[in-house]
Amino acid sequence: MSSMELAENGGNVEPAKKDDRKRGFFGRIILFIQQVFSELKKVVTPTRKELVRYTLVVLAFVVVMMALVWVLDQAFGWVTLFVFGTPLR
Repeated sequence: MSSMELAENGGNVEPAKKDDRKRGFFGRIILFIQQVFSELKKVVTPTRKELVRYTLVVLAFVVVMMALVWVLDQAFGWVTLFVFGTPLR
């Protein structure tokens, strides 16, 4: 595949549908595996600083969402008690 063809399809690997009729079942599997390895070569592992930052962002998001769910649970519980009265013991 030339650099011109790569530029036309955004740098992606050769589309499998282009010559789907020419390849058999195993040929398509081999093409898929080749494309997987080609895409894996493009993966960039984050630095330690980026990894720590991303982890902290995810943890902060989870804590905020937990707080939001807790607040909504308390609010709906209060509304339920207000509408239906105190529970029987």
